[in-house]
Amino acid sequence: MIAVVLSQIKLVHDVAYTGPRQIDLVGAILSVLGMGGLVLGILVWQEGGEFVGLLIAIGAIALALLAYWLVRRKREGKPTLLDPGLFRFPHFTSGISGQLLQNVTLGGAMIALPIFLQMTLEYNALKTGLTLAPLSLSMFGVALLAGRKAGGRRPSDIILVGFALSTVGIALIIPIVPRTHSGWWLFVPLLITGSGLGLLVSQLNNYTLSPIEEERVSEAAGVNSAAGSFGLSFGLAVAGGIMLAVLAFSFTNLSEDSKVIPPAQQQQIADSLEDDAEVISNAQLEPLLADEPKAVQEEILHINKEARDRSLQVALLVPVLASLLGLLNAFRMRRLPDPKPASSAEGVALG
Repeated sequence: MIAVVLSQIKLVHDVAYTGPRQIDLVGAILSVLGMGGLVLGILVWQEGGEFVGLLIAIGAIALALLAYWLVRRKREGKPTLLDPGLFRFPHFTSGISGQLLQNVTLGGAMIALPIFLQMTLEYNALKTGLTLAPLSLSMFGVALLAGRKAGGRRPSDIILVGFALSTVGIALIIPIVPRTHSGWWLFVPLLITGSGLGLLVSQLNNYTLSPIEEERVSEAAGVNSAAGSFGLSFGLAVAGGIMLAVLAFSFTNLSEDSKVIPPAQQQQIADSLEDDAEVISNAQLEPLLADEPKAVQEEILHINKEARDRSLQVALLVPVLASLLGLLNAFRMRRLPDPKPASSAEGVALG
């Protein structure tokens, strides 16, 4: 991949920068606290740690202070971490929103699907990668094809179709999770999802950066990239956290409703899950149940499968919801006039 990028490096054009070169240290710190606090808070919640609310509150407050700080610095004519004036462009704001939601979709799918394949179908890493290949290959192929063959089609229409396909593709996987015993059942849904994400990759960068003048396009590209990275981290963290929370809740409730598991053991299971919920395959669980009566073993294995499938289905709702929000954002894009292609944006998009 690096070789491919380097082979096209001549397409990246340097633009002379004549503005101030001071560092906005306060803005940089607030951005780290803001995005880091939100993601870290979700990860701590996922691990059952403390001060989750405090971390998320710190993140939210820091982002609000960052917005205030940037506007204030801009009015004073001082250097800012990023120019808040960028957000006056409707194409830019809707574009980075789409970029963020696209990566939330990808991040949510990329934590739930490998866990499903490895823990439910008990695939090894190689089989998991091969099963997910239709997603990555279709995403790569469609992105290249759509980027070259878009013709006179409106970028907003292609983005809308992309989010629609990703929504449908992931939604089709949800009812498959508790019913399939083979990764082949995922082939068509993954192909649909990858095609949708490929359409988004082919259009979102240029759509977002097209209204930005050359001197500011690198800054805008940095914001666009940061939105994508944050969306990916956020999608991974939220989907993973929700999955473990639903797993613990479902396992506890199903154990308490069981007529086979003794009450004392039900409480032991609940206490264990409260401290350390973990997605585990039946093959991994069987040795831990070797000393239990046969009926109890079978009951716990059945509960594990049902709770695990339910948690994975709920986790997949995160990318579905992100795609639906992206679809709504795409309708907003369609109400805007088509952006004019900018040579500078084309070059930066490769980064």
